[in-house]
Amino acid sequence: MTLSLSIRDVSHHYGDRLVLDSVNLDVPQRSITAIIGPSGVGKTTLLRLIGGFEAPDKGRIEVEGEVVAENSRLIIPPQSRGVTIVPQDGALFSHLTVGGNVAFGLKNRRSTAARARVTEVLEIVGLAQYEKHRPSQLSGGMQQRVALARALAPHPRVVLLDEPFAALDAGLREQVRDETVRALRATNATAIWVTHDQEEALSTADQVAVMLGGRMQQIANPATLYQYPISQHVAEFVGDVFVIAGTSVGAGNHVQCALGDAVPIANACPAGPVNIVVRPEQLTIVPEGAVGSVPVQIVGSKFFGHDGVIEGTLSTGERVVIRLQADQLPQVGSRVGVTTRGMLLAYTD
Repeated sequence: MTLSLSIRDVSHHYGDRLVLDSVNLDVPQRSITAIIGPSGVGKTTLLRLIGGFEAPDKGRIEVEGEVVAENSRLIIPPQSRGVTIVPQDGALFSHLTVGGNVAFGLKNRRSTAARARVTEVLEIVGLAQYEKHRPSQLSGGMQQRVALARALAPHPRVVLLDEPFAALDAGLREQVRDETVRALRATNATAIWVTHDQEEALSTADQVAVMLGGRMQQIANPATLYQYPISQHVAEFVGDVFVIAGTSVGAGNHVQCALGDAVPIANACPAGPVNIVVRPEQLTIVPEGAVGSVPVQIVGSKFFGHDGVIEGTLSTGERVVIRLQADQLPQVGSRVGVTTRGMLLAYTD
């Protein structure tokens, strides 16, 4: 596997506050890596270190095998790293045309080759007909696509995207996101994408890195991350879950809890008390009293159009959440049976 980026044991402080703590990350060439985590865990700081806007206090950063920063030293300056960035607000130059913005980072930007490259990347992002327009004449989504074209124009080794769609409304955000992914794939770009949106990360990235407390907690492909989170903290951050108490039994691959006496789990646990993490789609509604089911009292319901979720209580008083098709939502106050589907997750932490 050829790497576009390698980060080794990188730590960084702002004053006395440790923002990044021994971070490690490998980014393969021609891949999209999403970095997710709550606000303030160091995601944007990590991008700043990769881009060369700051030097890490400790550790090493390599771009395509070349050391660009190590132990408080900026070895290669930002403009020479082959790393470009798409910021949250686009940061376009209002006095330049769309074409002028895209050409800004190119050498000899008035040359025939540069003009051809501007046309090429604007065609990739679907904005070739707007080359002579000013940014103020474009929508927010179009401006972000211009920022992406500008980042792609110089054939970068790595493209950084820092919450690039945070300012867009939900419908436009999805459209521009899909167009961005198509452009990155079409140009064989290597991209690192910081986002708060877990669904966005899971649906677009080749690998997802979860940052909590300034550390990389888990780096995996989307399916592995969702199905086999390394800890309860990661499980609770990635997707919707609820937690109930239980006991690991047998060889550690089953748990006993209010959902059943021998419920299979995906991650073996030592015998004893565990926290059982359940995703709403892992429960199925059946008639009350059906074989293998446990009773649930429905206490709440939410309708989302395409589907919905219900909230219920188990015999222990513990809360469950179940995702169903919109036409299958039972009435609040009714009682149903519930069975588990697939393997649940259990943790001792």
